[in-house]
Amino acid sequence: MLMSSVPSNSRVLMLLGQLERMNGEAMVKDVETARQVTAKILHLIQTQEKSGKEVMSKGSSGMEVILSSLESTQDVQTTLNILYILSELLTVGEGRRVGVFVSKGGTGILFQILITASKELPPSEELMLQLHSLLAKVGPKDRKFGVKARLSGALNVTVNLMKQNLQNTKLLLPCLQVLRVYSTNSVNAISLGKNGVVELMFKITAPYSKKNTSLLKVALDALGALLKSKTNARRAVDGKHVPVLLALYLDWHRNDNRHRHMLIRKGLLVCLRNITNLKLGRKAFIEADGMRILYNSSTECLPVRTLDPLVNTSSLIMRKCFPKNRLPLPTIKSAFHYQLPHIPAVGPVAQLYSQPPGVDDVVDESDDNEETEGDTENDTENEEDEKDRCTANDDIETDLNKLHPKKSPGRPYEELRVYERFFVELSEDFQGYNFESLNSEEGAKGVKEEGSPVNATRHIQSPLLLGGIASRRVGGGGSNWGSDCGSEGPEDEGGEGAVLEVPDTALLLSLHDPDLYVEMVKGTHSVPQYAEVAYPDYFGHVAPTFREPLLERLYGVQRSKIFQDIERLIHPNDILDKVVYDLDIPSCPVIEDDGESLKFNSQFESGNLRKAVQVRKYEYDLVLNSDINSNHYHQWFYFEVSGMRVGTTYRLNIINCEKSNSQFNYGMQVLMYSVQEAISGRPRWVRTGTDICYYKNHFARSAIAAGGQKGKSYYTLTFSTSFSHKDDVCYFAYHYPYTYSTLKMHLSKLEALRTPQIYLRQDVLCETLGGNSCPLLTITAMPESNSNDHICQFRNRPLIFLSARVHPGETNASWVMKGTLEFLMGTSPLAASLREAYIFKIVPMLNPDGVVNGNHRCSLSGEDLNRQWQNPNPELHPTIYHTKSLLQYLAHIQRAPLVFCDYHGHSRKKNVFMYGCSVKETVWQSNISATSSDLQEDLGYRALPKILSQIAPAFSMASCSFVVERSKESTARVVVWREIGVQRSYTMESTLCGCDQGKYKGLQIGTRELEEMGAQFCVALLRLKRLTGLRNHQHLLDLESDIIGTHSCPTTYVMEEDEPSFLEAIDYSAESNDEDAEPENEHISEVHKNPDHLDQLSDSETNHRD
Repeated sequence: MLMSSVPSNSRVLMLLGQLERMNGEAMVKDVETARQVTAKILHLIQTQEKSGKEVMSKGSSGMEVILSSLESTQDVQTTLNILYILSELLTVGEGRRVGVFVSKGGTGILFQILITASKELPPSEELMLQLHSLLAKVGPKDRKFGVKARLSGALNVTVNLMKQNLQNTKLLLPCLQVLRVYSTNSVNAISLGKNGVVELMFKITAPYSKKNTSLLKVALDALGALLKSKTNARRAVDGKHVPVLLALYLDWHRNDNRHRHMLIRKGLLVCLRNITNLKLGRKAFIEADGMRILYNSSTECLPVRTLDPLVNTSSLIMRKCFPKNRLPLPTIKSAFHYQLPHIPAVGPVAQLYSQPPGVDDVVDESDDNEETEGDTENDTENEEDEKDRCTANDDIETDLNKLHPKKSPGRPYEELRVYERFFVELSEDFQGYNFESLNSEEGAKGVKEEGSPVNATRHIQSPLLLGGIASRRVGGGGSNWGSDCGSEGPEDEGGEGAVLEVPDTALLLSLHDPDLYVEMVKGTHSVPQYAEVAYPDYFGHVAPTFREPLLERLYGVQRSKIFQDIERLIHPNDILDKVVYDLDIPSCPVIEDDGESLKFNSQFESGNLRKAVQVRKYEYDLVLNSDINSNHYHQWFYFEVSGMRVGTTYRLNIINCEKSNSQFNYGMQVLMYSVQEAISGRPRWVRTGTDICYYKNHFARSAIAAGGQKGKSYYTLTFSTSFSHKDDVCYFAYHYPYTYSTLKMHLSKLEALRTPQIYLRQDVLCETLGGNSCPLLTITAMPESNSNDHICQFRNRPLIFLSARVHPGETNASWVMKGTLEFLMGTSPLAASLREAYIFKIVPMLNPDGVVNGNHRCSLSGEDLNRQWQNPNPELHPTIYHTKSLLQYLAHIQRAPLVFCDYHGHSRKKNVFMYGCSVKETVWQSNISATSSDLQEDLGYRALPKILSQIAPAFSMASCSFVVERSKESTARVVVWREIGVQRSYTMESTLCGCDQGKYKGLQIGTRELEEMGAQFCVALLRLKRLTGLRNHQHLLDLESDIIGTHSCPTTYVMEEDEPSFLEAIDYSAESNDEDAEPENEHISEVHKNPDHLDQLSDSETNHRD
């Protein structure tokens, strides 16, 4: 009885020792002992938890001994004992033990025994059961499991066993569990499909029953994995299994009243989802009435929140199978035609002009997501791990020669000398000036305000037309709504129709004057030759005093919108499909009707709306116009609506958006301006709209429109809105409009603010293609006197060069510029110091033509002007060509600006931030090796953004990036840095949405905050002046520690989106063959605790940031 005195944990070790000594031949000879020892070990492990711990403890060779015994024994009973031991051991311990088992080669040994056992006829059922149960446990933890299974021949063993045991559920279940793991490997999935396993799985799937539910659940999981292979999906379609799956789903949906078997229902949907990744599958789904079946079942599931995963997957399948529609347009080219003086040799514009007549560019033959024939599926276990981590880092510039600024003006000085005339201040000697009585008229060349008599009360007729007060009665549908205004304005006895009293915004807005605005419009040239003025631009905008918080997104709002879209297919008789506005009918865009529809209009400066279609009584699809000489860039909109009913909610859908995501999903609202409100003394744009969301729709985007990519769709921005006033005229816009005529009016009013101490000059830099002039401003302080010292100080002030609005849709850039200009012309001591410190050269609107014609991104040349800086064409890109020439001239005379900043708007991020250029930070973000001499760099480029982050509440240093990307090498920022040698060369990006940090956190941005940003930029330049003084080296040390702080974390490299990932999949993609293509909100509470559960927005398009 020696044993009883030994502690039990040693007993198990002693037995293991005995087993170890028996290994090899003794195992085969002394079968009886082997059985006894293994049975004792099993008993100990089953009865005493610590025995298991002892075997598995670190440093113990227990697992090796067990595995080597398993390998060498040929006795079925001993083998079973060891399998039972392993089963006990591997059931505990959070997967660590399984990891040990796999690392010691356990999987291979199990497959070996499986193959050997399968040769016995008949094979031992118990042995097969145990082997498969163990394999099911270890499979998911072994990354090479599928490959090992295939190479050892185990796949066929499992399949044959299943075929022989379809009624034996006890054995079938572990076989299915193993099959589920095999199938995650795509090569195995194809091989199993050839072996008839897809058909086999369909034999196992069954209608509703309370029996064998766990078996069915595993079978569906395995089937779902198999159907990820397109070959297998094709097999399922050919075998007529799509209607079968739908019928099964409906059966479980109807009978599973207590929702106990949601996972089976989900499994059926996953099978359908994977089959419909195939074009044939989508066709079969439609033919089997899948849309109606899933639509109705989902509608019944909606009230039960726990069934969301079913609704989401159903929604995903329906969106994918929704037949692609044609955008209701004759062509995707702009409705406005402007013939270019010459056509570029290559590029999108060249393609546009070389398109043969009669080509339908709205759709292609293959507008469905075509699959590439043949399965190019890789033999990888965990496809997630193998996917190329294709990040934006591919875009980082790695050529060190390109990263070192080359200060050689690309043109001979002889050519650049003509630009001397824009820099009179550098040679002016002020000899004829009387500094005592310098009055405000002298020294100010440029726009003189034309006499515009301002009446005490002005009356205007609706709508406002240039050239006299003629009312627009387009087809009898003119908005003659003034007569019902009640006490809003006195009736005009003149009988020329009713009039409106205009709010005197000139009193509220220092730089606004309606009459002057109309004068300015008369000198503005548009391609459509607009003769109308939009009320908001005429009345002006006074920023509201109330806060406008980011809109809280309601749960499931996108889903309900998509369901309404799907209803169009299911109840086609409810759809009106009535065109109410169409710019493609130039003679009569506003289509007359019986007063049952809203009236739309966009025929005014910066307007953009091409077509409006009434879909249901209170729902309209709106189509935006492309940029002129282009076939895309739909984002900016600005249009008028009238004929509304008070208190009715209207749904408006802009159906041809292109970006894959938008801040409209993260709290941004559209802007609305009510004329009735303006007349009542509240002339202002306000954020409006409820149920806002932005998602991929079923309108096909042709390969011509998508730059050659096939199978793309457009996106919908949808919002609901209601109107508070009878007979109102309202305007909607993407962001606060700021027209070219507004700029001319503001510049004229600024001129009038000039005091004798301010040196202000306005030159015309050049004419644009469309015949509009591009203003160039020079602002600084007059010298104190014409003494040599004062003149010398005046001429030697460092230059600051600012520009804005190269992208017309980024109207916020103009509001920031307005803030800068007003601050510079202001009377504050800070403004005076700033003017004394620097000479400002400002091009406030680099793309007047784009702004006038309602483009979003391009000029009349159909090109993004901010991609033309490397080699601008004087004819096609005059504003860029001449602005760059100004800078080249300055570089030539050794007066390159201290700071260059181009103001932009950003549509996908919050806050205001800067992009700059740094060799060091670019090298850090890429893998190139560089010597320390390559990385010699003054850190001064970080000073300005750092100051801004301290003084401007909307500014976020965390969003700034100083990395130079290849795709940006022809932007102003990079070219001015690289070619002109301006170290502090920036793009300042302002959000179109709002802020998520600082004082304005949680609020949408307004013109007040944007103008404040422009003013703060000026204050920051003043601080920079003090910092760059001789005495101050401390700030460079601060910046050094700053940059080292950010080096370790990757935030300096700013990616496209800065939003948390999202509960609802905006995109659904027939290519997205992965489980994660949809959100699974099964555990809403966990989602909020753990953001990793949130679904990523899947989109393969690379939308370059602005």
